[in-house]
Amino acid sequence: MTTTARASSAVDASPVTGTTLVIGATGTTGSRTVARLTAAGHAVRAASRKGTPVAGAEPVRFDWYDPGTHAAALDGADRVHVIPPVGDPDPAAVVLPFLRRARAAGVRRAVLLSASSIPEGGPAVGQVHRALPGIFDEWAVLRPSWFMQNFTGDHLHARSIRADGVILTAAGTGRVGFVDAEDIAAVAVHALTDEHAPDTDLVLTGPEALSHDDVAAVVTEVTGRPVVHRPLSYEELRDRLAALMPEEFAAMLAGMDRAIAEGAEDRVTDTVRRLTGRPARGFRAVMARELGHGS
Repeated sequence: MTTTARASSAVDASPVTGTTLVIGATGTTGSRTVARLTAAGHAVRAASRKGTPVAGAEPVRFDWYDPGTHAAALDGADRVHVIPPVGDPDPAAVVLPFLRRARAAGVRRAVLLSASSIPEGGPAVGQVHRALPGIFDEWAVLRPSWFMQNFTGDHLHARSIRADGVILTAAGTGRVGFVDAEDIAAVAVHALTDEHAPDTDLVLTGPEALSHDDVAAVVTEVTGRPVVHRPLSYEELRDRLAALMPEEFAAMLAGMDRAIAEGAEDRVTDTVRRLTGRPARGFRAVMARELGHGS
């Protein structure tokens, strides 16, 4: 798949009269996507495991592993934003049956959240990516780089920063085009609601590629608290993660860090600008916003 897409703007977006189902509606990108959709006046069904109320949206309980919750979520929906189950090394086993059911139920456009590190046909969600165009005529796969919010929210990096002032990775001096979750959500809204679906995969990054040493320096500057990057080996990171999640998933994540060290994520794209009409936000500005300090 190519990572190019049609340029979009508010001018060429047509009114969306049906309901957009957002799975993972209380998560980092899902919650932001729901907020943007409802602010623009779209009907949204916000799906989460507990059916948590979300302002402006219709809440519904949804569990990937409980097919009994799927029918109510899909009822009347014509578009779906799919955020696969977190931590599952084989999400295709549950996501693909759901997507086929969604298509049969009348959903005509699907937007899948994947990752820049996982190509079409690659491991985990890469298998869903490969199958998506065969299920839907209107589709998109969002492949964001690593989230800037990994250093401010409930991610392992953010917890480690708060507890110990350290970032632990196997990424070495490799650079990443970290991307703001708000920019991911903005692109998701365009992919879901523009008159023409992208019908491609979209690699999303911020405006610059940074090493984790660079990240530590920016977080130190913004917060005034010393933060350092401590490099680990692939094996050290894999074993550390395996204490927190399935071994197969831990090995995959550690492998992604090793790929960063080898330069796999050292890139920036203009996708956010092309899809939303404005540039992607920079890392320092997002850290200032998220950590409550002035820019």
